[in-house]
Amino acid sequence: MIRKYLLPIAAFLGIVVAVASVVRGNQPDPVAEPVAQPARAPFQTFVAGSGIIEASTENIAVGTPVSGIVTAIHVTIGDRVRAGDPLFQIDDRDLQANLLVAQAHVAQAAANLAQVRSQLQLAESVPDKRAISVEELTNRRSAVAVNEAALAAAKAEVAQTQIEIGRRTVRALVPGEILQIKTRLGEFAQGGVLATPLMVLGNDVQLHVRVDIDENDAWRFRPGARAFGYVRGNSDLKTPLRFERIEPYVIPKTSLTGDSTERVDTRVLQVIYSFDEGELPVYVGQQMDIFIEAPSIKTALAENEIDQANHTGSTQ
Repeated sequence: MIRKYLLPIAAFLGIVVAVASVVRGNQPDPVAEPVAQPARAPFQTFVAGSGIIEASTENIAVGTPVSGIVTAIHVTIGDRVRAGDPLFQIDDRDLQANLLVAQAHVAQAAANLAQVRSQLQLAESVPDKRAISVEELTNRRSAVAVNEAALAAAKAEVAQTQIEIGRRTVRALVPGEILQIKTRLGEFAQGGVLATPLMVLGNDVQLHVRVDIDENDAWRFRPGARAFGYVRGNSDLKTPLRFERIEPYVIPKTSLTGDSTERVDTRVLQVIYSFDEGELPVYVGQQMDIFIEAPSIKTALAENEIDQANHTGSTQ
């Protein structure tokens, strides 16, 4: 009797399980909460852009005019330097040797000059002018002039060598903070422009934010417009920004946010805003989400029509 109903019951249970599995599989997955709440614009109409924090002097890539072995590094990361402070030094032993030779040339030239001057003074002090010929007197005066020129040339050689020695010590040209060091004692420092700079220096007392505004929104941007910056990943860290300038040359977009819907085949207008260092606990190189107050598309179109009408009237 039990065997008679066992197969139908098993079939019924299988159907129930299958239906439950289908129903469960067709249910939408719950939406995962974001790790960090995205920043929200404080303006009703706005343009948004991704910003990179940089020093107010921009990030200065420090290099060396002369290639050579690094023999001294005078700073560490985070040090604040003044204009003229030494940063690092390139091997200058060859120039130090040349300087000794040049100084010896100066000493020799000075001795020769002293000798010919003494001979000229002796000739000019003779009471009887007939005792020495005019030609001899002229030759001695010429010898003094030649040796004076030789001494000046020797001193110039010393000064030139000292200048070359000074070039082997790379110094800060602006005050700021050492942001990065990519050279070590004993390494060969290549002169010229490098893909990875030997050091990065910048004045971070006032920080700048370089904002990339998509070329499709650039026409709605107004210089001096109010702006707010939010630290990427933490919308609670925000600050009002001060307008500094526009860099009017539109460039290809290079600063990417990582968003899968982000357009990469576009160009951007770069606008510079600023804020003081103590307003946010941030570092040079961090990303920010920037919202800039801007007129709506309808209002901006109306403003453009008015500007065009005024321009046409002024040219007639």
